[in-house]
Amino acid sequence: MTKVRKAVIPVAGWGTRFLPATKAMPKEMLTVVDKPVVQYALEEARAAGIEEFIFVTGRGKQTIENHFDRSFELEDVLEEKGRLEDLELLKDITPPEGCVMYTRQARRRGLGHAVLCAKSAVGDEPFAVLLPDDIVFGYNERVPLKEMVETFEEHQKSVVLCMEVAKENTKRYGILDTGGTVPQGDVLPVQGFVEKPAEGKAPSNMAVMGRYVFTPEVWALLEKTEPGAGGEIQLTDAMETLAKEQGFMGQVLDGIRLDCGDRPGFVKANIFMALNHPELKGEIASFIKELDIDNPQASSLEKVK
Repeated sequence: MTKVRKAVIPVAGWGTRFLPATKAMPKEMLTVVDKPVVQYALEEARAAGIEEFIFVTGRGKQTIENHFDRSFELEDVLEEKGRLEDLELLKDITPPEGCVMYTRQARRRGLGHAVLCAKSAVGDEPFAVLLPDDIVFGYNERVPLKEMVETFEEHQKSVVLCMEVAKENTKRYGILDTGGTVPQGDVLPVQGFVEKPAEGKAPSNMAVMGRYVFTPEVWALLEKTEPGAGGEIQLTDAMETLAKEQGFMGQVLDGIRLDCGDRPGFVKANIFMALNHPELKGEIASFIKELDIDNPQASSLEKVK
C-alpha cells in the first residue's frame, strides 16, 4: 500500500480581500494570534505523518520561505539572552532539512492550475492538498488530515474533508453530490461535486473544507481540464471526473473550521484562538465582556495612561 508522504500547500494567491495589508506581505503570513496562517496548515500536515511539503508560491512570497528556514542570527541572540523556550519554539517551526520544496506558479490561473504546478515534485504517488485559508481542528485532539489519510488507506480512493452547512450558504462552497447517502460514522461515498450551486440547486448541504487527498490519476485530469470562469482551471472539475471514474470519499469534519479567507472570518479566527490560548484567554474574555457592542467607543474600558 502506497503511503501518503507528500503535501501540496498552494500559497500563490494575491490576497486582494485583505488589501492594503497584503500589498507587501503574503496573506498566508498574516497572523492568527501568534502564528502565521500558513503555519497552522504545515503543523497539521506534520501531525498527520506527512514527510515532504511542496509550497506552490508566486511573486512576492519569499517571506514564507524565510519563515520555514533557520535564522541563525536570531537563534544566536536568543541563546545569548538565555531565552531557551523561544529558541526551541523557533526550531520547532522549521521542518527537517531537505523535506521542503518551493515551486512557482508564474500566472494565477486557479486552484487546479496551482496544484498542477506541483506535479513534478509529487510524482506518481498519492498526496495531500491543504488550503491555508482554512484552519481546522478535530475535537479531542483529533487531526482531520490524519483521519483523511487513514480513510484513503482503507478505501484507496481520493478523499475530501467536508462539513454540513446551512442550505442558504451552499452557494458559497463546492458541494458534494452524495446521491442521498448519509455518513457512516465520519465517512460517506461521493458521486460528484458542484461548484457553488445556486440556492436551491445543491445536491446536498455537505461542503468542501479545504483539505484533500488525491490519487495520482488527478494529474492527467487536471492537464485536460479546460479553463472555466475567469480563465481559471478549477480543481472541482477534475474532482468531478475522478469521482465518476474511481469513486471519491468524504471525510466529515468532527471539529472546528475557521475560515481565514476574508476579513470577517479572519477576525473571528483571531478571537476564537485568543479565547483558547492559555496565556491570553482571561484578558481577552474580560475585554470582550467590557465592550459595548452597539457603541464600542463608549465602552467602560480602562483608559490608556
